[in-house]
Amino acid sequence: MEKPTHESEGHPLDCSSYSGFQGFEKPKKSSSGKNPAPAMLEEAGNLTLPECLVQSALDHRSLPLLQGRLGTMRRPLLHRLAHFYRPPHRTRKGSPLFPHPFFTDRCLISRLGVGLLLIGLTWSLVACGPSRPTSGGEALAATETIENKGSDTLVNLALAWAEEYMGLHPEVRISVTGGGSGTGIAAMINGTVDIANASRAMKSEEIGDAQANGINPIEFVVARDAIAVVVHPSNPVDRLSLAQISDIYTRKITNWSQLGGEDRPIVLLSRESNSGTYVYFLENVIRLGEKESDLLFSPDTLLMPSSEGISTEVRQNPNAIGYDGLGYVTHDQKMLAVALDASGPYVLPSVESVNDGSYPISRPLYMYTAGEPAGMVKVYMDWILGPGQDLVPRLGFVPLD
Repeated sequence: MEKPTHESEGHPLDCSSYSGFQGFEKPKKSSSGKNPAPAMLEEAGNLTLPECLVQSALDHRSLPLLQGRLGTMRRPLLHRLAHFYRPPHRTRKGSPLFPHPFFTDRCLISRLGVGLLLIGLTWSLVACGPSRPTSGGEALAATETIENKGSDTLVNLALAWAEEYMGLHPEVRISVTGGGSGTGIAAMINGTVDIANASRAMKSEEIGDAQANGINPIEFVVARDAIAVVVHPSNPVDRLSLAQISDIYTRKITNWSQLGGEDRPIVLLSRESNSGTYVYFLENVIRLGEKESDLLFSPDTLLMPSSEGISTEVRQNPNAIGYDGLGYVTHDQKMLAVALDASGPYVLPSVESVNDGSYPISRPLYMYTAGEPAGMVKVYMDWILGPGQDLVPRLGFVPLD
């Protein structure tokens, strides 16, 4: 049978001269009689390798290193490979019946050579992956990454912007994560992100922290949003004033019957305190915009970690009331019409009612940079404020004029 070769080295690698697996049992065969391990490794990296190189990769010293380099995505493949090559049996004291091949003079040089090949193989597998072709059909490597983090309200819109922009500019990679407005702003202050997303304006103390760190935050309004008050579809209540919503969340009103509904206790849902939506709702709805007010959410309010969490609970609980960005309201929730006071008018949230100013719980959405943006970040911000606005209404938000 013809001996396997490694063509990328430019010369054959003779497995018969390779003594690196004295303590290994012979590899198992598949039902077809062929050893499937090289084909498995080829599946991961599109590389055809000799069996001796595969065996060496599965040495009990080499496998953990290779696993760490390849990452968790390719570990299942390595475990499948490990099924076909077993390490030597050990004595009760834990030493191999055969001396470890790395420590034999006869094969030290060949082991080192294979080690270098494994390092090259590892990095080639890590580097392998789909890349966006250029107009000439050749892969173009990313030259810059933009880190974008913050508001969960903004995260879907930010992801849509990032995907669209990377499709137009394959040389750029944009990483988008949520976590809340406060989390994104803190990351911007600490210098770990390029752009912070926020569904509220920065607080004075946050601006002070940034300046103390040598950073002058630059604010960009990137879209507008309405905060919808939502209940279960079966709830007969269909409108509330801001004062009534404040009384509900501070427990002055505790039963739906006090609002013309059924005799049911009201279950309060809110975002967590690191959310910009939480802060805006507290300051502008519960406290009715009064700076001197010290009203707070009732202690029995259920704090949900995400907009999706509020949506799920409202769909399942006929007693619940919650609030969410307009872009996250689904058809199986009921939005309430809201008025500034009991005299009305009561208005449902929509793109139109935000634009004409008739809906009372609307707000701008922000992005912040650490100083005036430059380079690729500036180009990206200019795109968001220009052509990127076309994506805003598709996500349920209100574009800039």
